[in-house]
Amino acid sequence: FAIIVLQLFNLQIISGKYQRLADENAIYKKKIYPTRGIIFDRKDRAILNNTIMYDLIVTPYQIKNLDTTYLCQLLHIDTIIFRKRILDAIIKNTKFRPSVFEPLLTQELYARLDENLYRLPGFDLLERPVRNYPYNAAAHILGYLGEVDSNIIKRSNYFYETGDWAGRSGLEAYYESILMGQRGIQHLIRDNKNRIQGSYADGEFDIPAITGRNLHTYLDIDLQVLLEKLLQNKIGSAVAIDPKTGGILAMASAPSYDPNLLTGHTSRHYYNYLQIDTAKPMYNRAIQGVYPPGSTFKPLGALVALDEGLITPNFGYNCLGRYNPCGRPACTHSWAGHAANLKLAIANSCNSYFAHLFRLAIDNKQYKNIELGLMQWKYYMNEFGLGHRLGVDLTGEYNGYIPDTNRYNNPRLFGKNGWNSCTINSLGIGQGDMQVTPLQLANAICIIANKGFYFIPHFVAKIEDETSEDTILNKFRKSISTVHISDSAFEAVMDGMEQVVISGTATAAKVDSVRICAKTGTVENYTITYGRRVKQPNHSVFVCFAPRENPKIAIAVVVENAGFGATWAGPIASLMIEKYLKGNISKKRLPEVDRIANANLLLPMIKQWYQQHNYKKQ
Repeated sequence: FAIIVLQLFNLQIISGKYQRLADENAIYKKKIYPTRGIIFDRKDRAILNNTIMYDLIVTPYQIKNLDTTYLCQLLHIDTIIFRKRILDAIIKNTKFRPSVFEPLLTQELYARLDENLYRLPGFDLLERPVRNYPYNAAAHILGYLGEVDSNIIKRSNYFYETGDWAGRSGLEAYYESILMGQRGIQHLIRDNKNRIQGSYADGEFDIPAITGRNLHTYLDIDLQVLLEKLLQNKIGSAVAIDPKTGGILAMASAPSYDPNLLTGHTSRHYYNYLQIDTAKPMYNRAIQGVYPPGSTFKPLGALVALDEGLITPNFGYNCLGRYNPCGRPACTHSWAGHAANLKLAIANSCNSYFAHLFRLAIDNKQYKNIELGLMQWKYYMNEFGLGHRLGVDLTGEYNGYIPDTNRYNNPRLFGKNGWNSCTINSLGIGQGDMQVTPLQLANAICIIANKGFYFIPHFVAKIEDETSEDTILNKFRKSISTVHISDSAFEAVMDGMEQVVISGTATAAKVDSVRICAKTGTVENYTITYGRRVKQPNHSVFVCFAPRENPKIAIAVVVENAGFGATWAGPIASLMIEKYLKGNISKKRLPEVDRIANANLLLPMIKQWYQQHNYKKQ
């Protein structure tokens, strides 16, 4: 009897084990997911919003006398899948903690489960805010949410739990800590049949969820929608930046995808489809696609030559359609006799002129040898924002590539002393080993527009209720100076870029009463097919900023396999300028919008691919 009395005293007074078990049976701690922050464009229009869906969650140890067949019929699964999901929940999250059994239920399925939940001990419905894209645009920018995996949970030091969702790409991922908010807990009391009877202790112990904070961006959603319309049925990308702030006004990558299909009950199937699509719709070509810049690079080459005193704006060169001084025709061009000075050379895009400027820079006598000359040239390129990540507020940005002496001294290529300025003079016209992203191209044009400085390109202008602890935007608010180049050098290059639209290679890009500075690019494109270097259709590239005085927008457009820069990329950029600066496209140019939007440049590429790969015979 003494032992029994002591044990009763232990169980009822000292030990809290059974009290805890009783509480767990009677009290249900329901996780409350916070509403994520909303993302607005520059005119405070919500471009990423929230809606409510429900997850079916399971706590395995609470499953008793479950009608498994009934549940499987409701979910359209078999008992094998049911057992597998229960086992996965136990392995990942133990049998005592709730796990997601079926995410993002349809409205019909939610209603049927809700009215029959008392028949499903161990299961519950959990409200989850999910994303809604009212403009069905900017998928690559905004990103998507996905369930956290074990790696994310470990990296977060177990802040996230199984079943939680987090930003997996785009602004959702970069600003996750701002947008996510803070989870809450609601204590509910249950009867002996597992039915919710109401709040426990009048909510005294509840922890409210804290809503995520909103983001206000530089994006112009009207410009974004127009850009995506112009790029449909094409492969390519475009970026528009405000040079004064570095704020990205629009960014599109084509092909794209419907972001709304990654939010509902079909999200898993749609995501798997996007992953196997050979057109790579989830690949953001604006920050991950790398291309030779072609002739759009020529203004930068001119700035280097002017800054080093190798030429003056009046310097002319015989443009015979090819560059002969290296002993073999190089940098061929279809036109001739149009490079009497720098202005005309830029306007008419004379290859020989800029190949010669590159050689002057590499062979500059103030450096001891061509290796130092090349490294100084690379230094200029790096200062122009090429060859390294700019630091945009998106995940997955590529470096691009600017070659240096290590590249050419490699015995597998030329080897030490095996190369000179003639060997690599295609770099002078933006070809060869040089690789840049469209974002880097647009940023380089911002440097010209600003006459020597830029802000790191970024989307978010401000965070709602921003505090001193929010340092994430600090790096975007400081201008970055490039190599010191005189204003007169920039003005000389601007003269040529303005002439491009007045009488040069891009007269079709004119916009009434707007002074545009631009440069076309027709980029040679080769692929390796079965070990052979195969010529593909050229990429159409165009860069510009406007207006010349007090620039408000700088743009880079790349349309793959589309031919001349003035054919497709130029008109797209021109329409973007008109839309942004004037608010609307003029009636006389609306047919041009339809022509470009309805043009399908994918079909010829697919046909050519089949022919080159001899697909049918294989």
